[in-house]
Amino acid sequence: MKRWNGWGDVHIHYPLPDVGIDYLRAQLGPLEARADVSMDAILATMPDSRLPDHPLIDIAPETRLRHARGQSLPDWVALNYGRIEAFPDGVAFPNGADDVRELLGLARTRGIRVIPYGGGTSVVGHINPLPGARPTLTLSMEKLNRLLELDEVSRLATFEAGVTGPSLEAQLKAHGYTLGHFPQSFEYSTLGGWIATRSSGQQSYYYGRIEQLFAGGRVETPRGPLELPPFPASATGPDVREMILGSEGRMGLITRAQVRVRPIPKAEGFYGIFFPTWEQGVAAVRGIAQNGIPVSMLRLSNPQETETSLLISGKSWLKLADRGLRLMGQGDQRCLLIFGVTGSAAHVRRTRGAVKSFCRSFRGFYVGAMVGRTWEKNRFRSAYLRNTLWRHGVAVDTLETALPWSQVEAAAQAIPRSIVDAAAAFGERVLVMTHLSHIYRDGASIYVTYLFRRCADPDELLARWRAMKGAASHAIQAHGGAISHQHGVGTDHAAYLLAEKGELGMAAIRSLCQTFDPDGIMNPGKLIL
Repeated sequence: MKRWNGWGDVHIHYPLPDVGIDYLRAQLGPLEARADVSMDAILATMPDSRLPDHPLIDIAPETRLRHARGQSLPDWVALNYGRIEAFPDGVAFPNGADDVRELLGLARTRGIRVIPYGGGTSVVGHINPLPGARPTLTLSMEKLNRLLELDEVSRLATFEAGVTGPSLEAQLKAHGYTLGHFPQSFEYSTLGGWIATRSSGQQSYYYGRIEQLFAGGRVETPRGPLELPPFPASATGPDVREMILGSEGRMGLITRAQVRVRPIPKAEGFYGIFFPTWEQGVAAVRGIAQNGIPVSMLRLSNPQETETSLLISGKSWLKLADRGLRLMGQGDQRCLLIFGVTGSAAHVRRTRGAVKSFCRSFRGFYVGAMVGRTWEKNRFRSAYLRNTLWRHGVAVDTLETALPWSQVEAAAQAIPRSIVDAAAAFGERVLVMTHLSHIYRDGASIYVTYLFRRCADPDELLARWRAMKGAASHAIQAHGGAISHQHGVGTDHAAYLLAEKGELGMAAIRSLCQTFDPDGIMNPGKLIL
């Protein structure tokens, strides 16, 4: 069963070794475990549903609670401190596109707000109901999860858009294919959600981001269905498919998607290289991308993340590895690169050798597959560490951006510094870690994780978070970065969109929303204010 106030399956736990707890205390100060509000206590405060009876709509309090929030830090505070401002008045579970059209018709007739719900993994407020006089219907796509067609000649697969990552890959694997889209939320996030938020998978360098994988499909809008044929290319004006990518449910619900698939690769490996400094690591990964070395993934951690990740992992071989690395000149400023290679066995061998050879020019020390296998094993499981940290009194948030190479090193210093300074204004310390999560020829994505102490007062906790998040967001935009590389806009980033899109761009987005949703019932308050 899925946790109602945390991440993932209730039976899966990610332990934190004693050395990791001691390290966090040293970094943050004394930690205090805090009791969370029970589900029963929240259910006792829930208002009655304002929706009419309907066979597809569940108005049970627990169902409404389980679909009330996502996975952002404010969502965790709301759920665990019992401070939920608004609940959906009901949750619908359509069985197909006909049910979706019926529910949208009901919503338009009755003035009901509609929130599309995929896997509930949003970290920027995509699925949160807004307070107000109008009722809200959350429309869960979980039953729309089938592979409808596989065109092996064109290598196009047609899925219902509610399919989760594991189910999608399992259905393709039965035919020898893969999509290769692996965000960290893979366990629960859905194909429709990936499209609606312009998601990026961990190996997008090889497989492509979702906008490269999404070939076409169908969207149910309040104005009627929108068909998106899967053309390989077209010169017939603006691409309507691009209007749906990143639309965050403001224009309709994606019910079906055609995606570009490929045969399951014959071989794949993940490997580790340590660099003495961050600057040498950045130069190496930039060179790998700009010289076209055909890796499938590059992930470079800064010194703080390298140290923290290795300590928290609690692996018995780390002390020996640390001594060995120090003998090789890899001290406290060392940075870990995890790189992946995907393809034939011969391709994996050649590319691995090319990366090792190239990185030697930057004093990169190759440590083989053990570090890479550890990362691969925990690539989706590590999200469960957030539950463990929360129980120990530590709150965790992440943010990310993409920006040109000319700004990467400066931004990678400025963003963490802005978070540290914002926390210091509250007399608090914060542990900030950074990595380059996705690499491009012209730039990179900077992904920031920051840990800070929980406190008894939820308003104080949110005030600290807003200060850190706001300071980091301004630092991102001051360095010419996108306000989001892979998390989308939701509510948390909406205020920053004007600076990125401009007045005319924002007007165009509003016009699109008005065209598809003239009554403004689709996911209001998200993407645009």
